[in-house]
Amino acid sequence: MADDESRKYTSPQGVAARFAAQQLIMKPYIWSALHVHEHGRRNLDSLKAPFIAVANHSSHLDAPLIMGALPRRLSRNLAAGAAADYFFTTWYTTAATRLFFNAFPVDRKGLRNRRGMAGVLLSEGVPLLLFPEGTRSRTGAMKGFTPGHAALSISRNVPVLPIALVGAFAAMPYGTTRPPQGRPHVHVVFGRALKAAPGEIAHQFAERIYRYVVELHDSTARAYGMPTQADFHRAVALRKAATEQAQAADAEASRDAEPPVDG
Repeated sequence: MADDESRKYTSPQGVAARFAAQQLIMKPYIWSALHVHEHGRRNLDSLKAPFIAVANHSSHLDAPLIMGALPRRLSRNLAAGAAADYFFTTWYTTAATRLFFNAFPVDRKGLRNRRGMAGVLLSEGVPLLLFPEGTRSRTGAMKGFTPGHAALSISRNVPVLPIALVGAFAAMPYGTTRPPQGRPHVHVVFGRALKAAPGEIAHQFAERIYRYVVELHDSTARAYGMPTQADFHRAVALRKAATEQAQAADAEASRDAEPPVDG
């Protein structure tokens, strides 16, 4: 039986409040600020709760985009894992995060030390939204996926729904608080639901999911003339090289400027 903590994620009052918050406030605002394109909805036809939705993470737009793009039958009780040290530090951010995203706190290093809430929710039939990179990308380049979502999928025998978000980083990168003018284009790409193959351990399954999300992202990005993950990683490498070169030049200039030591 669900305890008091997990029951609130599926309560009729919570469902009604979330519907108003998401469908009457959040989605109209996001969809008016962006040109949102949805792909792969046929991959959702046979999907049923519980499941674990995972996506690349580069913007505060990510969770609203996913929750707004999913059919209501799948987003109705979708609970988003949110960083405990960011969204659950004050009563008002906690209340807003729970209202709009049916959120539960997770450790940025994984799903530990939170009383097993993710597993409890899945056992109660509640689907989850997780961002396995752990935090938003500062550059648009994806980091590797931590294996917590894969381990949950295996232990609870639920599918993982891979999702790629294309253009969200440009629409609202780290450090900004609202989308820019001009309604930038953002793509929400739903992949095929996956389960671990026989004998596949969590790290292997997580790596396979990661590669699939990259594939979804890049195939869509190339089709619409947007940066691929290779482009993002190349830009990061070039900036790093330029910084190292500038630091080396500064160090050399400092050495040249030092007065000679008297003998």
